[in-house]
Amino acid sequence: MEKNNINNVKLGKDVKIFDFVNLYDCSIDDGTKVGTFVEIQKGATVGKNCKISSHTFICEGVHIGDGVFVGHNVTFINDKYPRSVNPDGSMQTEEDWELIETFIKNRVSIGSSSTIMGGITIGENSIIGAGAVVTKDVPPNVVVAGVPARVIKEL
Repeated sequence: MEKNNINNVKLGKDVKIFDFVNLYDCSIDDGTKVGTFVEIQKGATVGKNCKISSHTFICEGVHIGDGVFVGHNVTFINDKYPRSVNPDGSMQTEEDWELIETFIKNRVSIGSSSTIMGGITIGENSIIGAGAVVTKDVPPNVVVAGVPARVIKEL
């Protein structure tokens, strides 16, 4: 697809988007592939030449660098204390919570079914093992795995 802005989605050149994808107010750069049943919310950015696998949820405030692989069913979180209602019982609105941004640096690989908590930075060239729950920053050039994720190998 050519660069454009359809429904406030900025798509770079040669972006491939498969069926049943929900995108709004986000940016996806050149050469990236987005698999089936992915949602990318407003304010999220995805870099060049990324692969976003099926059933992945990329919420508001997530910024993904270039050359990143995101496995199947990866979930990003942007709120440390999610609630449906305020103390008075009224439904929460966007004004009632604090967005917590997450940064995935270039050439990171995130294994299937991982959960990435809000406020995390994952360093360049790192690998997140399948099923990991990342609760703190990950340095560059390491492999992390487990619940919670911890460094198991330097690259």
